[in-house]
This record gives sequence, C-alpha cells and structure tokens, in this order.
Amino acid sequence: MPDVTTVVEWVEAFLIPYKELGLFFLAFIESSFFPVPPDVLLIPLALRRPLYAPELAMVASVGSVLGGGFGYWLGKKGGRPLLRRFSSEARIERVAGLFRRYSVWAVGIAGFTPIPYKIFTIASGVFQMSFRQFILVSLASRSARFFLEAVLIMHYGEEIVGFLMTRFELVTLVIVVLVAGVSLLVRRRKNR
Repeated sequence: MPDVTTVVEWVEAFLIPYKELGLFFLAFIESSFFPVPPDVLLIPLALRRPLYAPELAMVASVGSVLGGGFGYWLGKKGGRPLLRRFSSEARIERVAGLFRRYSVWAVGIAGFTPIPYKIFTIASGVFQMSFRQFILVSLASRSARFFLEAVLIMHYGEEIVGFLMTRFELVTLVIVVLVAGVSLLVRRRKNR
C-alpha cells in the first residue's frame, strides 16, 4: 500500500490540470470516502492566482458539502448493519446517544479541524441527525476552513504556505477550543 505522501503527490499531479473541476471532485470524494483533503489542491491553485482564492474556496466548500451529503446518504442507507460488523450493539447505542447530544458540534468541529470529516458525514446519516442541520453546520464549518486558507493565501502568498502545511491544523483546533470555551462561559452566565 502506498504511503500518504505518494497518494498526495499523485492526487496533485492528476487533478491540478483540471483546476476548479479537480478541486470540486477531490472535495466531494474526500467528504465521503477518500483520505486526501482538498487543501492539497486549494493551496497550489490559490497560489497560482491569489485574487481568485475566494472563488476556489467556494468551489471546495460546495464540493465538500455535497460530498458530505453523499456520505450522509451512505450512512443512512447502510450504516448500522455495517457498524455491527465492527462493534457491539451496546457500543453503537452509546455512540448514538453521544452523537445525538453533540451532533452539531461534532460535525462542525470535524468540518473545520483535521478530524476526519468523512467519518462524521457517514455517522450523521447512521445516527439520523437532521439533514437540514447537517447541511447548515457543514456549510458553515467547511466554508470557514477553506475561506480562511484562501484569505491567508490572498494576503500573504507563498510566505504563508509553510504555516498552512505545518501549523494550520493546530490553529483550527485552538480556534475550536476558544469558541467552545466562550460558548460554555456564555451558557453558564445565562444559567445564573
């Protein structure tokens, strides 16, 4: 089995010539079953034409959300029987309870951070999250991620690539922790 670097290089070489269509395709399949994130195409395509970066972020966002919808459908149509092959019904029920309680947060966090979004697209269908909620939170989180990358590339160009490749994932996690912390504080203040 090839290593991740080889797969990423192959994806870049194969899909970059297709520009927006390649980006859309990668964003779609990554959201439901493929391991390579669309960022590997978004970044080089945006570097070629930085002023066009927001449009590329839109392509990645739409492709990703539509692919997430496909992942949701996969989970809804065949999920539970498939899950039973790998886990006990009791464990599946515990996960289902957690997912019902935190589904919006789980999908939003996975959509914005390095946590594999595809797992949560399928889980959303398996555990019957509201499709409308799923689409809205996916659109918000995926767009936030891709537009943040696009804006950084638009303003900083090549200088920001090293940061995006090595620290962007950490930054997304820090942002999520800060948002969750502020949300928790606001909720506690309301309950007083």
